[in-house]
Amino acid sequence: MTDLTRRKFTVLAGASLAALSTPLFAPRALGQAKPRLVVIGGGPGGGTVARYVAKDSAGAIDVTLIEPLKTYTTCFFSNLYVAGFRDFKSITHNYDKVKKGGVKVVHEMAASIDRDKKQVVLAGGARVPYDRLVIAPGIDIKFDSVPGYSEAAAQVMPHAWKAGAQTQLLLKKLNALKDGDTIVMITPPNPYRCPPGPYERASMFAHVLKKKGHKKSKIVILDPKPAFSKQALFMEGWEKHYPGMIEWQDPKMHGGIKSVDPKTGEIKTDLASYKAALANVIPAQTAGKIARDAGLADQSGFCPIDPENMKSKMDANIFVIGDACIPGDMPKSAFSANSQAKVAAMVVRSELVKSRAFPARYSNTCWSLIETDDAVKIGGTYEPGEGKIKQASTFVSQKGEAADLHKQNYKESVDWYAGIVADIFG
Repeated sequence: MTDLTRRKFTVLAGASLAALSTPLFAPRALGQAKPRLVVIGGGPGGGTVARYVAKDSAGAIDVTLIEPLKTYTTCFFSNLYVAGFRDFKSITHNYDKVKKGGVKVVHEMAASIDRDKKQVVLAGGARVPYDRLVIAPGIDIKFDSVPGYSEAAAQVMPHAWKAGAQTQLLLKKLNALKDGDTIVMITPPNPYRCPPGPYERASMFAHVLKKKGHKKSKIVILDPKPAFSKQALFMEGWEKHYPGMIEWQDPKMHGGIKSVDPKTGEIKTDLASYKAALANVIPAQTAGKIARDAGLADQSGFCPIDPENMKSKMDANIFVIGDACIPGDMPKSAFSANSQAKVAAMVVRSELVKSRAFPARYSNTCWSLIETDDAVKIGGTYEPGEGKIKQASTFVSQKGEAADLHKQNYKESVDWYAGIVADIFG
């Protein structure tokens, strides 16, 4: 366990920028030796792959990262921003060091993938050829999975499941609440990004209300699932820190979510109606559009992969990592995406420059903050087996643990965040 949470992330040393002088979209010259890797998505999966391949191939592979945003706000740790434990700047990162590490970074939207020609088509029409393609497009929100919800409604009832402006809007609405107001959270069905995330967020809402001295405010969680990750630990923490403030309802209790009304703030279930001063609606999710449009997803909306190497089962020249893939027993998390990225990077190098490859091994840890210095965690190790990424070992915090242990968990999570953002962004 300590090896997982305390492992050191390598920091990319500066590399020559000479490779950047070649035209970005030039076709491969006759006899050109340098193979091309293109990566779509600059988050914990894509950013990690791009940096590791550029570094470990020592410039032998031409690496291009396509990411429309010039700064990336992490969804992981965004709940801590909502609670006031972090500022927005601390969860927002740029690609300056990625570029210095020898990766060509293209800040433009990838519009489509031409699998026959092995090219990525950019929104502006330019085509980027590849020998291997890694896509890490994350999730898209299925707005219509909640009756009455829409992309426009998200400007009133934020989901904040893609970090950035939505996260800032959520905090603005949270800070505007008066004592006695009701927060209603609608959580997503499985599978979705960061299984414990909604419940950590509810904890952070409660932290803010408690800190402001609210005595009558209430948080109602309407869940389409009969159970959730770390449930016993969250329930224990809520009773300890926020008695009577957080009410979790499973489908048997609310009978089903019938509608949300962004104009009135009313949320109707089969058994009750709520007037929400703050509605945090987190709908169902699917793989990013570019993956679906390229025919890399199955009927689930997510992308099946080979657990031995993270290759798409639809195209052997394409790898799908992070939230967009079907990860077997692994949860959809930043830690998982980063772990999958390292396997994909190893395989890409092996295939393009004949470096050595080792059997795939994966890991994940997820920390959740319930109250100041009170964090719980869950995680495990994984390996290929039974046609999927299969859990090999697991650990989870236990009820009744000492406060010092939970405080250490929080410190671990802060250290991990510093390590993973260095791994992704340099």
